[in-house]
Amino acid sequence: MLPLNDPEVSNQRVVVLAPHTDDGEFGCGGTIVRLVDQGCEVTYVAFSSCEESIPDGLPRDTLRREVRAATRELGISSDNLIVHSFPVRRFPELRQDILDVMVKINTELSPSLVLLPSKNDTHQDHSVVAHEGFRAFKRSSMLGYELPWNTTEFETTGFVMLDESHLARKLAALKCYESQSHRSYATEEFIRSWAVTRGVQIGCQFAETFEVVRSIVSI
Repeated sequence: MLPLNDPEVSNQRVVVLAPHTDDGEFGCGGTIVRLVDQGCEVTYVAFSSCEESIPDGLPRDTLRREVRAATRELGISSDNLIVHSFPVRRFPELRQDILDVMVKINTELSPSLVLLPSKNDTHQDHSVVAHEGFRAFKRSSMLGYELPWNTTEFETTGFVMLDESHLARKLAALKCYESQSHRSYATEEFIRSWAVTRGVQIGCQFAETFEVVRSIVSI
């Protein structure tokens, strides 16, 4: 388990790197709630609002509106939400620009913890954020979050225990993404069973799991 009850965790700066607007909520929404509740300053950075992939008939800014509502459910201040406009599925050719954004964030915030996609995520955009994130934030602790529909392997080397209230707020955040409700992994049944499965692994009711990319401990 990751020691989120440690007093040293409180009042720390945390950055969540989401390739697309809903990735952070899926991968670590419950953990975000725990961190916010413990007094951490959480900044959510989405690199694309996927205008090119919005379902027909919906406004192009649909995901920008939905991510504002979703992060509000998680307890993140609107001042700590950053949404960029990198085109979906084109991150590999824009790798340096994405790294430059991350370096600027690191310079401004110096986070102690960064939550980012797994290094084994097969989506091209997610892979870029994972690998460039490591380069930009190598002096911070880093946890890679799980998106099981995108991975062929995932190292469950870190866990965060959740209770019903954490899971409920994660579910409320995900329900804000009405434009994505057709996704097979967007159902409450799946999200809840996923949390139960990870909880069973460590003997608790619910959990989220992470790859421990880098752990920095002050002694």
